[in-house]
Amino acid sequence: QVQLVESGGGLVQAGGSLRLSCAASGRTVSRGAMGWFRQAPGKEREFVAGITRSGSGTYFGDSVKGRFTISRDNAKNTVYLQMNSLKPEDTAVYYCACAESSWFETRVRIRDDEYDYWGQGTQVTVSS
Repeated sequence: QVQLVESGGGLVQAGGSLRLSCAASGRTVSRGAMGWFRQAPGKEREFVAGITRSGSGTYFGDSVKGRFTISRDNAKNTVYLQMNSLKPEDTAVYYCACAESSWFETRVRIRDDEYDYWGQGTQVTVSS
């Protein structure tokens, strides 16, 4: 079993920055492909960013490209989402997800059904 715990959410003004962390524990599968999704009230869950197990590949949703970055520290089983130039429309619950994957996988997983494990989420609120 893999446990994912997100942290770093909070309230920030528009234009500000936050860094989310997702710590994984459990089986070695926790060192798999990882991704961030978000869900705003009344909206469907949206892909935000993803990173391959090796860290060599990343991909971002169109709404966050150029503002967000994703990275991982495999030694710590932790993935990070650096969010800059935040906008009120970034307000949502952010979820971390993990998928079993090969070290050699180069494609970034962008669909939520491609992920096996999910965290509880952390709230990000951006005020205007």
